[in-house]
Amino acid sequence: MAVLTTKRRKSLKKGTFGLPGERKYPMPDKAHAANAKARAKQQLDKGNISESEYNRIIAKANRVLERAGAKTISGSPVKKTAAKGRK
Repeated sequence: MAVLTTKRRKSLKKGTFGLPGERKYPMPDKAHAANAKARAKQQLDKGNISESEYNRIIAKANRVLERAGAKTISGSPVKKTAAKGRK
């Protein structure tokens, strides 16, 4: 993964981040986008981010990866499903 210095991170536009309001999950390239997907999944599993935040990060990462010509099979957004009762 390319090094992202503090100076370079501060110079990134808000739209480069998975969570632009908080400037979290920077994705200036495909390596950072792939890493953001992995980190977001970890944080979702720990309960540190919501499903909607996770879905926004994944969608942004997939767009970055598609522009870079990478496949985006894994890390699809969480789909809410109705709970079904067992008999």
